[in-house]
Amino acid sequence: MKIYNSLTNQKDNFQTLKPNALTMYVCGPTVYNYIHIGNARPVVFFDVVRRYFNYLGYHVNYVSNITDVDDRIILEASRLGITEKELTEAFIQAFKDDTKALNSLFPNDMPKATNYIKQMIEYIQELIDEGYAYQGSDAVYFRVSKVKDYGKLSNQTIENLNVGARIEENLDKESPVDFVLWKNTTVGLNFDSPWGKGRPGWHTECAAMNHSIFDGLIDIHGGGSDLLFPHHENEMAQSEARCGHSLANTWMHVGRLDMDNEKMSKSLGNIVLVRDLLKKYPYQSFRLMMLSHHYRQPINYSDDLMNQFHTDWERISRALKTTFIEMNVHYYEQIEYNDEAIERFKEAMDDDFNCANALTVVYDQIKAMNRTKVLEEKAMFYYTIILMLNILGIDVEFKRLSQEQIQTYLDWQIARSEKRYQDADQIRIRLVEAGIL
Repeated sequence: MKIYNSLTNQKDNFQTLKPNALTMYVCGPTVYNYIHIGNARPVVFFDVVRRYFNYLGYHVNYVSNITDVDDRIILEASRLGITEKELTEAFIQAFKDDTKALNSLFPNDMPKATNYIKQMIEYIQELIDEGYAYQGSDAVYFRVSKVKDYGKLSNQTIENLNVGARIEENLDKESPVDFVLWKNTTVGLNFDSPWGKGRPGWHTECAAMNHSIFDGLIDIHGGGSDLLFPHHENEMAQSEARCGHSLANTWMHVGRLDMDNEKMSKSLGNIVLVRDLLKKYPYQSFRLMMLSHHYRQPINYSDDLMNQFHTDWERISRALKTTFIEMNVHYYEQIEYNDEAIERFKEAMDDDFNCANALTVVYDQIKAMNRTKVLEEKAMFYYTIILMLNILGIDVEFKRLSQEQIQTYLDWQIARSEKRYQDADQIRIRLVEAGIL
């Protein structure tokens, strides 16, 4: 297996730290609003990563955090006249509902930042003790200059670092690139610390939680491409300072899902909420759209694009349902797989999770299933397709036919073969009304 590693900027041969076990940490949501479909892309993709490793026989420990203390949370709770906890609990549940609606499995652990404040304070104090952090008048800062090769994840150097919107000039800092580990404040949710009341910085939340949960180097750290800098860069810097390792062997970043070639953003208002999209389309259509693009490449979302993949999903579902009915009618239940197709599917997935190429194998099997007249072959293609779709988190469920429904279906087939088209049309209407066709 090869995976593109953002740390090395190339596809690396991938091997887990422990045989048949995978550790993976993915940055989760900041819970102050509903997630939009751009937020959902990493949720879907890393669910597929987890499912594929499970299929290969690995024990996967997949952790995705929940940021439930943040300036945006405080502002939104204040605007609504409720407590931060009331706001975050509501949107944690909303996020879980959306995750389930996308048919993504819940991570093994979804830790909240507020449950790890003690560990974060200890983590920061150790960085201070080792000279990697210092206390200013308004915050505790990380001393970036002390970390060798800072910027290697995002391919930047301190000297040439473009000071972006999230790094503001501050006379309290030794360097403009130093970042906040602990913010002193009594506004909103705050906690006691050796440096005064306040709350942890976002970069420290993930670094400290990762350290507390895994206590060592992990296999994969992932998230959206917008997290590469400064968030993941600063996580890695803290880990190298505190623990002497880069936190993860492999760093994976998912491309953006844009709207009209512009980043989806709640502040810009150019978003489509997951819950709104799933009122119009089944999750299968959405996952098909997402996975038909390589995870590292951006997607420019449009209604036309979504409709295209919804049509594709309807064709897939219709073909599978037709074969399912034929197997049901003839009581064929023997499960066999097309090993050659599964190997091609695995080759695509082993090549940096090329789900688009994996789906090409699925489409090939659908064509073969539609062409053959031999029931045993149809069944083999059917079960092969179902297996591959399940790995991609696309489930297909059809209800078994009753004896009466089987007889009705057979009557329809006989009427068609005997060219009794009026009778066949009447029977077909009954089959459609029953949801069989």
